[in-house]
Amino acid sequence: MKKIEAIIKPFKLNEVKAALNEIGIQGMTVTEVKGFGRQKGHTEIYRGSEYTVDFLPKVKIETVLPDGQVAPAVEAILKGAKTGKIGDGKVFVTSIDDAYRIRTEERGENAV
Repeated sequence: MKKIEAIIKPFKLNEVKAALNEIGIQGMTVTEVKGFGRQKGHTEIYRGSEYTVDFLPKVKIETVLPDGQVAPAVEAILKGAKTGKIGDGKVFVTSIDDAYRIRTEERGENAV
């Protein structure tokens, strides 16, 4: 099993969700986060004063999948989240040793 974490622009969430639903992936956790990468934030002017916005709003999507669904899921996320502009985000894939469903006490891929 693998855990996919994707950090994307907030307005792309519905497109990513739809792309994942198209390939049969429904379970995910979505968190509103803030951060920056190479773009290092941006400068804004508010009431005549200039200030730097270091942390930009992003959305973090997390899902755990069987190994066979990882490649199509990553492809769907890339397709749904891409604008071609700086700040599109990142996708991280990590290994998961085990998983448990609390309600039924199922374990492993059955719990996902």
